[in-house]
Amino acid sequence: MIAWLSIGLFFMSGACAIVRILRGPHLADRVAALDVVLMALMGAIVALAAETGDTSFLNLLIVIAIVGFTATVAASQFIDRERGRA
Repeated sequence: MIAWLSIGLFFMSGACAIVRILRGPHLADRVAALDVVLMALMGAIVALAAETGDTSFLNLLIVIAIVGFTATVAASQFIDRERGRA
């Protein structure tokens, strides 16, 4: 019961972050909001894995974490070079 409540709250936080992705106003805001969406997704996956007892979701969690970290680093490098600090 509590796991489904937490999944709903993670969904709400992800939806708020998606609004920030769409509204902007800067690329850095969108990158930070994308991190929030990925963290909310990862939290929901953990709650679902805890509720069902299925550990196969945890492999998906690792992949999402690696892809999210790589995307954040690449976007920050792009923002840094775009501002002329490279």
